[in-house]
Amino acid sequence: MRSNLRIFTVAVLFVALLGNMGVLVAFGQQTVPTAHYVVDPTWPRKPERFTWGQTPGMTLDAQDQVYVSTRSSPAVQVYRTDGTFVRAWDIKDATGAHFIRVDPQGNIWTTDIKSHLVCKHSSEGKVLLTLGEAGRAGTDEKHFDKPTDVVVLPMGDIFITDGYGNRRVIHFDKTGKYINQWGEAGTRPGQFALPHSIVADSRGRLYVADRENARIQVFDTSGKLLAVWTNVITPWGLYMTRNDQLWVCGSSAVKKDAEASAAQTGPVESPSSEWAVLPPPDQIVMKLSLEGQVLLRVPLTKTPVPPGKSRELDWVHGIAVDAQGNLYLGDIQGQRAQKFVRRP
Repeated sequence: MRSNLRIFTVAVLFVALLGNMGVLVAFGQQTVPTAHYVVDPTWPRKPERFTWGQTPGMTLDAQDQVYVSTRSSPAVQVYRTDGTFVRAWDIKDATGAHFIRVDPQGNIWTTDIKSHLVCKHSSEGKVLLTLGEAGRAGTDEKHFDKPTDVVVLPMGDIFITDGYGNRRVIHFDKTGKYINQWGEAGTRPGQFALPHSIVADSRGRLYVADRENARIQVFDTSGKLLAVWTNVITPWGLYMTRNDQLWVCGSSAVKKDAEASAAQTGPVESPSSEWAVLPPPDQIVMKLSLEGQVLLRVPLTKTPVPPGKSRELDWVHGIAVDAQGNLYLGDIQGQRAQKFVRRP
Protein backbone atom coordinates (compact mmCIF):
# COMPACT_ATOMS: atom_id res chain seq x y z
CA MET A 1 0.00 0.00 0.00
CA ARG A 2 2.82 2.41 0.90
CA SER A 3 4.56 1.58 -2.38
CA ASN A 4 1.42 2.33 -4.37
CA LEU A 5 0.96 5.56 -2.44
CA ARG A 6 4.52 6.63 -3.24
CA ILE A 7 3.98 5.88 -6.94
CA PHE A 8 0.74 7.86 -6.94
CA THR A 9 2.41 10.78 -5.13
CA VAL A 10 5.30 10.86 -7.60
CA ALA A 11 2.85 10.77 -10.53
CA VAL A 12 0.86 13.68 -9.07
CA LEU A 13 4.02 15.71 -8.48
CA PHE A 14 5.21 14.98 -12.04
CA VAL A 15 1.93 16.16 -13.56
CA ALA A 16 1.93 19.22 -11.29
CA LEU A 17 5.48 20.05 -12.37
CA LEU A 18 4.50 19.80 -16.01
CA GLY A 19 1.46 21.97 -15.30
CA ASN A 20 3.70 24.64 -13.81
CA MET A 21 5.77 24.45 -17.00
CA GLY A 22 2.66 25.15 -19.06
CA VAL A 23 2.72 21.62 -20.50
CA LEU A 24 -0.47 19.66 -21.05
CA VAL A 25 0.03 15.91 -21.09
CA ALA A 26 -2.57 13.45 -22.34
CA PHE A 27 -2.47 9.98 -20.75
CA GLY A 28 -4.49 7.06 -22.07
CA GLN A 29 -6.87 6.83 -25.02
CA GLN A 30 -10.44 8.03 -24.88
CA THR A 31 -13.44 6.45 -26.56
CA VAL A 32 -13.87 8.31 -29.85
CA PRO A 33 -16.08 8.06 -32.94
CA THR A 34 -14.86 5.77 -35.70
CA ALA A 35 -15.36 6.60 -39.38
CA HIS A 36 -14.92 4.22 -42.28
CA TYR A 37 -13.52 5.33 -45.61
CA VAL A 38 -13.55 3.51 -48.94
CA VAL A 39 -10.88 3.80 -51.60
CA ASP A 40 -11.60 5.59 -54.88
CA PRO A 41 -10.19 3.10 -57.42
CA THR A 42 -10.29 5.68 -60.22
CA TRP A 43 -7.78 8.00 -58.52
CA PRO A 44 -5.40 8.99 -59.89
CA ARG A 45 -5.38 8.59 -63.64
CA LYS A 46 -1.63 8.15 -63.69
CA PRO A 47 0.08 8.22 -67.12
CA GLU A 48 1.21 4.71 -68.06
CA ARG A 49 4.84 5.80 -68.42
CA PHE A 50 4.91 7.05 -64.81
CA THR A 51 5.94 4.82 -61.94
CA TRP A 52 5.68 4.95 -58.18
CA GLY A 53 8.21 3.72 -55.70
CA GLN A 54 7.94 4.32 -51.99
CA THR A 55 5.57 7.27 -51.63
CA PRO A 56 6.39 9.23 -48.47
CA GLY A 57 4.85 12.66 -49.20
CA MET A 58 1.35 13.96 -49.94
CA THR A 59 0.03 17.52 -49.88
CA LEU A 60 -2.46 19.88 -51.54
CA ASP A 61 -2.27 23.46 -52.75
CA ALA A 62 -4.91 26.20 -52.52
CA GLN A 63 -6.57 24.87 -55.67
CA ASP A 64 -6.88 21.39 -54.12
CA GLN A 65 -4.30 19.97 -56.49
CA VAL A 66 -2.66 16.91 -54.98
CA TYR A 67 1.16 16.71 -54.93
CA VAL A 68 2.65 13.22 -54.65
CA SER A 69 6.30 12.77 -53.66
CA THR A 70 7.60 9.37 -54.73
CA ARG A 71 11.02 7.72 -54.75
CA SER A 72 10.68 6.96 -58.44
CA SER A 73 10.18 8.91 -61.66
CA PRO A 74 8.89 11.53 -62.03
CA ALA A 75 9.64 12.29 -58.39
CA VAL A 76 6.85 14.88 -58.00
CA GLN A 77 3.49 14.19 -59.63
CA VAL A 78 0.48 16.51 -59.47
CA TYR A 79 -3.15 15.45 -59.87
CA ARG A 80 -6.56 17.02 -59.42
CA THR A 81 -8.90 15.58 -56.84
CA ASP A 82 -10.87 13.91 -59.65
CA GLY A 83 -7.70 12.07 -60.67
CA THR A 84 -6.77 14.16 -63.72
CA PHE A 85 -3.02 14.42 -64.25
CA VAL A 86 -1.77 18.03 -64.15
CA ARG A 87 2.05 18.05 -64.36
CA ALA A 88 5.18 16.44 -63.00
CA TRP A 89 8.87 17.07 -62.53
CA ASP A 90 11.89 14.98 -61.69
CA ILE A 91 14.74 15.13 -59.21
CA LYS A 92 18.21 13.81 -60.00
CA ASP A 93 18.11 11.26 -57.19
CA ALA A 94 14.76 10.84 -55.46
CA THR A 95 15.64 7.80 -53.36
CA GLY A 96 15.85 10.00 -50.25
CA ALA A 97 12.64 11.96 -50.87
CA HIS A 98 10.63 12.49 -47.70
CA PHE A 99 7.79 14.98 -47.13
CA ILE A 100 6.47 17.57 -49.57
CA ARG A 101 4.71 20.82 -48.54
CA VAL A 102 3.10 23.91 -50.07
CA ASP A 103 3.75 27.29 -48.46
CA PRO A 104 1.21 30.15 -48.22
CA GLN A 105 2.58 31.68 -51.45
CA GLY A 106 2.11 28.46 -53.40
CA ASN A 107 5.76 27.40 -53.49
CA ILE A 108 6.56 23.70 -53.15
CA TRP A 109 9.03 22.47 -50.53
CA THR A 110 10.76 19.10 -50.42
CA THR A 111 12.96 17.40 -47.85
CA ASP A 112 15.50 14.71 -48.65
CA ILE A 113 17.02 12.36 -46.07
CA LYS A 114 19.73 11.15 -48.45
CA SER A 115 21.07 14.42 -49.86
CA HIS A 116 20.47 16.31 -46.55
CA LEU A 117 18.68 19.08 -48.48
CA VAL A 118 15.54 21.13 -48.05
CA CYS A 119 14.48 22.80 -51.30
CA LYS A 120 11.94 25.42 -52.28
CA HIS A 121 10.47 25.04 -55.78
CA SER A 122 8.10 26.97 -57.96
CA SER A 123 4.82 25.21 -58.72
CA GLU A 124 6.45 24.07 -61.97
CA GLY A 125 9.45 22.56 -60.20
CA LYS A 126 12.12 25.26 -60.61
CA VAL A 127 14.44 25.34 -57.59
CA LEU A 128 14.19 28.76 -55.91
CA LEU A 129 16.09 28.15 -52.65
CA THR A 130 18.26 25.35 -51.29
CA LEU A 131 19.05 24.87 -47.60
CA GLY A 132 21.82 22.49 -46.59
CA GLU A 133 24.75 21.12 -48.57
CA ALA A 134 24.20 18.23 -50.96
CA GLY A 135 25.68 14.98 -49.71
CA ARG A 136 27.16 16.47 -46.56
CA ALA A 137 25.60 15.89 -43.14
CA GLY A 138 26.29 18.21 -40.24
CA THR A 139 25.08 19.65 -36.97
CA ASP A 140 25.78 23.34 -37.52
CA GLU A 141 23.57 26.15 -38.79
CA LYS A 142 24.20 25.40 -42.47
CA HIS A 143 23.89 21.63 -42.53
CA PHE A 144 21.28 19.01 -41.76
CA ASP A 145 21.51 15.32 -41.00
CA LYS A 146 18.59 13.61 -42.75
CA PRO A 147 15.98 16.41 -42.49
CA THR A 148 12.43 15.06 -42.45
CA ASP A 149 9.88 17.86 -42.91
CA VAL A 150 9.34 21.60 -43.28
CA VAL A 151 6.60 24.15 -42.61
CA VAL A 152 6.50 27.79 -43.75
CA LEU A 153 4.43 30.42 -41.93
CA PRO A 154 2.54 33.26 -43.69
CA MET A 155 5.35 35.79 -43.00
CA GLY A 156 7.86 33.39 -44.57
CA ASP A 157 9.50 31.89 -41.46
CA ILE A 158 10.79 28.37 -42.16
CA PHE A 159 10.82 25.57 -39.58
CA ILE A 160 12.55 22.27 -40.38
CA THR A 161 12.58 19.00 -38.43
CA ASP A 162 16.09 17.61 -38.58
CA GLY A 163 15.32 14.55 -38.04
CA TYR A 164 17.05 11.18 -38.27
CA GLY A 165 20.68 12.13 -37.69
CA ASN A 166 19.97 15.20 -35.55
CA ARG A 167 17.08 15.66 -33.11
CA ARG A 168 16.11 19.28 -33.48
CA VAL A 169 13.82 21.88 -35.02
CA ILE A 170 15.61 24.69 -36.89
CA HIS A 171 14.15 28.14 -37.61
CA PHE A 172 15.17 30.22 -40.64
CA ASP A 173 13.80 33.48 -41.98
CA LYS A 174 12.22 33.72 -45.42
CA THR A 175 15.61 34.24 -47.08
CA GLY A 176 17.10 31.14 -45.49
CA LYS A 177 19.02 32.99 -42.77
CA TYR A 178 19.44 30.95 -39.57
CA ILE A 179 17.53 32.26 -36.55
CA ASN A 180 17.23 29.60 -33.86
CA GLN A 181 17.04 25.90 -33.05
CA TRP A 182 15.88 23.68 -30.22
CA GLY A 183 15.72 20.02 -29.25
CA GLU A 184 18.05 17.15 -28.47
CA ALA A 185 17.90 13.36 -28.28
CA GLY A 186 15.85 12.01 -25.40
CA THR A 187 12.44 11.18 -23.99
CA ARG A 188 11.79 14.12 -21.69
CA PRO A 189 9.39 16.92 -22.70
CA GLY A 190 11.01 19.03 -25.40
CA GLN A 191 13.43 16.29 -26.41
CA PHE A 192 13.01 14.07 -29.47
CA ALA A 193 13.56 10.46 -30.41
CA LEU A 194 12.61 11.23 -34.01
CA PRO A 195 11.06 14.59 -35.08
CA HIS A 196 9.46 13.12 -38.19
CA SER A 197 6.84 15.66 -39.33
CA ILE A 198 5.85 19.27 -38.59
CA VAL A 199 2.83 21.50 -39.30
CA ALA A 200 1.53 24.84 -38.01
CA ASP A 201 -1.93 26.19 -37.21
CA SER A 202 -3.31 29.64 -38.04
CA ARG A 203 -1.98 31.00 -34.72
CA GLY A 204 1.57 29.94 -35.57
CA ARG A 205 1.76 27.06 -33.10
CA LEU A 206 4.01 24.25 -34.30
CA TYR A 207 3.03 20.58 -34.01
CA VAL A 208 5.87 18.06 -34.19
CA ALA A 209 5.40 14.31 -34.66
CA ASP A 210 7.96 12.81 -32.28
CA ARG A 211 7.48 9.40 -33.82
CA GLU A 212 9.68 7.04 -31.83
CA ASN A 213 8.46 8.61 -28.58
CA ALA A 214 4.88 7.95 -29.77
CA ARG A 215 3.77 11.51 -29.12
CA ILE A 216 3.05 14.91 -30.62
CA GLN A 217 4.73 17.95 -29.09
CA VAL A 218 3.48 21.52 -29.52
CA PHE A 219 5.75 24.58 -29.51
CA ASP A 220 5.54 28.28 -30.15
CA THR A 221 7.81 29.83 -32.77
CA SER A 222 10.54 30.55 -30.21
CA GLY A 223 10.73 26.88 -29.24
CA LYS A 224 8.78 27.14 -25.97
CA LEU A 225 7.06 23.85 -25.22
CA LEU A 226 3.30 24.28 -24.98
CA ALA A 227 1.93 20.75 -24.84
CA VAL A 228 2.84 17.07 -25.04
CA TRP A 229 0.26 14.56 -26.28
CA THR A 230 1.20 10.99 -25.42
CA ASN A 231 -0.49 7.58 -25.76
CA VAL A 232 -2.69 8.79 -28.60
CA ILE A 233 -0.94 7.53 -31.73
CA THR A 234 2.53 6.77 -33.05
CA PRO A 235 2.58 9.66 -35.53
CA TRP A 236 4.23 9.30 -38.91
CA GLY A 237 2.72 12.14 -40.93
CA LEU A 238 0.84 15.31 -39.97
CA TYR A 239 -1.43 17.51 -42.06
CA MET A 240 -3.13 20.79 -41.09
CA THR A 241 -6.12 21.88 -43.19
CA ARG A 242 -6.83 25.51 -44.00
CA ASN A 243 -9.53 25.57 -41.29
CA ASP A 244 -7.17 24.23 -38.60
CA GLN A 245 -8.13 20.57 -38.66
CA LEU A 246 -5.16 18.48 -37.57
CA TRP A 247 -4.92 15.05 -39.19
CA VAL A 248 -2.32 12.42 -38.39
CA CYS A 249 -1.48 9.06 -39.91
CA GLY A 250 0.49 6.32 -38.23
CA SER A 251 -0.17 3.36 -35.98
CA SER A 252 -1.41 2.56 -32.52
CA ALA A 253 0.65 4.15 -29.77
CA VAL A 254 3.23 1.55 -28.83
CA LYS A 255 5.98 2.44 -26.41
CA LYS A 256 9.29 1.31 -27.89
CA ASP A 257 12.77 1.44 -26.49
CA ALA A 258 12.69 5.20 -26.84
CA GLU A 259 16.13 5.75 -25.31
CA ALA A 260 17.66 3.48 -27.94
CA SER A 261 15.56 5.12 -30.65
CA ALA A 262 16.69 8.57 -29.56
CA ALA A 263 20.32 7.53 -29.82
CA GLN A 264 20.04 5.66 -33.12
CA THR A 265 21.24 7.38 -36.28
CA GLY A 266 20.62 4.69 -38.91
CA PRO A 267 19.75 2.99 -41.02
CA VAL A 268 16.74 5.10 -41.94
CA GLU A 269 14.15 5.16 -44.69
CA SER A 270 16.23 3.61 -47.43
CA PRO A 271 14.55 2.39 -50.63
CA SER A 272 14.23 -1.05 -49.07
CA SER A 273 13.81 -0.54 -45.34
CA GLU A 274 12.60 1.74 -42.56
CA TRP A 275 14.05 1.73 -39.10
CA ALA A 276 15.02 -1.42 -37.29
CA VAL A 277 12.15 -0.97 -34.78
CA LEU A 278 9.51 -1.22 -37.51
CA PRO A 279 7.17 -2.39 -39.01
CA PRO A 280 4.18 -0.72 -37.31
CA PRO A 281 1.55 -3.02 -35.76
CA ASP A 282 -1.38 -1.51 -37.65
CA GLN A 283 -2.43 1.53 -39.72
CA ILE A 284 -4.57 4.37 -38.36
CA VAL A 285 -5.65 7.88 -39.29
CA MET A 286 -6.96 10.33 -36.68
CA LYS A 287 -8.38 13.82 -36.62
CA LEU A 288 -7.35 15.76 -33.52
CA SER A 289 -8.45 19.00 -31.97
CA LEU A 290 -5.78 21.62 -31.41
CA GLU A 291 -5.90 20.68 -27.73
CA GLY A 292 -5.01 17.06 -28.47
CA GLN A 293 -8.48 15.53 -28.19
CA VAL A 294 -9.17 12.71 -30.63
CA LEU A 295 -12.21 13.75 -32.69
CA LEU A 296 -12.27 10.93 -35.21
CA ARG A 297 -10.50 7.61 -35.66
CA VAL A 298 -10.13 5.91 -39.05
CA PRO A 299 -8.89 2.30 -38.90
CA LEU A 300 -7.17 1.11 -42.06
CA THR A 301 -6.18 -2.28 -43.41
CA LYS A 302 -2.52 -3.24 -43.22
CA THR A 303 -0.97 -5.74 -45.58
CA PRO A 304 2.47 -7.29 -45.03
CA VAL A 305 3.16 -7.76 -48.74
CA PRO A 306 3.26 -4.70 -51.03
CA PRO A 307 1.52 -3.49 -53.00
CA GLY A 308 -1.46 -5.43 -51.64
CA LYS A 309 -5.08 -4.99 -52.50
CA SER A 310 -6.99 -1.76 -53.00
CA ARG A 311 -7.59 0.02 -49.66
CA GLU A 312 -4.69 -1.75 -47.96
CA LEU A 313 -1.71 0.28 -46.74
CA ASP A 314 1.70 -0.79 -45.57
CA TRP A 315 3.76 1.71 -43.56
CA VAL A 316 1.46 4.66 -44.20
CA HIS A 317 3.70 7.72 -44.22
CA GLY A 318 2.09 10.79 -45.80
CA ILE A 319 -1.40 12.24 -45.43
CA ALA A 320 -3.32 15.11 -47.03
CA VAL A 321 -6.99 16.12 -46.77
CA ASP A 322 -8.93 18.06 -49.41
CA ALA A 323 -11.72 20.63 -48.92
CA GLN A 324 -14.37 17.89 -49.10
CA GLY A 325 -12.70 15.83 -46.38
CA ASN A 326 -11.29 13.14 -48.65
CA LEU A 327 -8.04 11.53 -47.51
CA TYR A 328 -4.93 11.06 -49.64
CA LEU A 329 -2.47 8.57 -48.22
CA GLY A 330 0.96 7.51 -49.40
CA ASP A 331 2.84 4.56 -47.98
CA ILE A 332 6.35 3.17 -48.00
CA GLN A 333 6.06 -0.57 -48.48
CA GLY A 334 2.81 -0.31 -50.46
CA GLN A 335 4.60 1.98 -52.91
CA ARG A 336 1.58 4.00 -54.02
CA ALA A 337 -0.82 6.83 -53.21
CA GLN A 338 -4.54 6.30 -52.71
CA LYS A 339 -7.63 8.48 -52.25
CA PHE A 340 -10.14 7.52 -49.57
CA VAL A 341 -13.73 8.81 -49.45
CA ARG A 342 -15.83 8.65 -46.30
CA ARG A 343 -18.49 5.97 -46.49
CA PRO A 344 -22.03 7.35 -45.89
